[in-house]
Amino acid sequence: MRVRDWQDILADVTDADVDPDGWRAVAGDRRGGLGEDLYLGHPDAGVYALKTYTKNPTELRGVGGRVARRIDEDLEPLLPSQDRGEAGRFAVQSPPEDEDHAETMAKRLEETVKVHSEAPTGPKDFFEDVMDALDSPAFGPMDYEFDGRPDRLDRLREEFEDAEELLSKDLDDLVEEDGVGRGFQ
Repeated sequence: MRVRDWQDILADVTDADVDPDGWRAVAGDRRGGLGEDLYLGHPDAGVYALKTYTKNPTELRGVGGRVARRIDEDLEPLLPSQDRGEAGRFAVQSPPEDEDHAETMAKRLEETVKVHSEAPTGPKDFFEDVMDALDSPAFGPMDYEFDGRPDRLDRLREEFEDAEELLSKDLDDLVEEDGVGRGFQ
């Protein structure tokens, strides 16, 4: 595994030529350190691990890497699934290319909201249609705990123990270089 900047990993996710609604995510507090852990997975793109922390209120820093080339039968239960009725959602967005693209996206979003306000649809359909209207390159179910760690996050940590150690070391080096410690800089 090659450790890279967390934004490069998200660029890989947004540039992946895969079905955008096939992504799944697990995230929560980082065990034994400052920041958060995030796993993103797609059956055709693999699994990515990211470790991030907030350097200050306007700057997020972190590292990540691709930890698996595909989701096999051992990894599948460790990631959330729509089929199992898990309701959390996430999306990775790319900014509009220019003003015309932004206007087009806004019009599609407005139409989507209008259609859903007039038709009896559920939250899952609404979310997926909004993501389509915004040209989201990656979205899907998410298991996330704001003030803790989902059990799945610990099981993924165990599954990718070597990658976890490497990413943790690199993130700890970033935190030390930034002189952040346990507070904002």
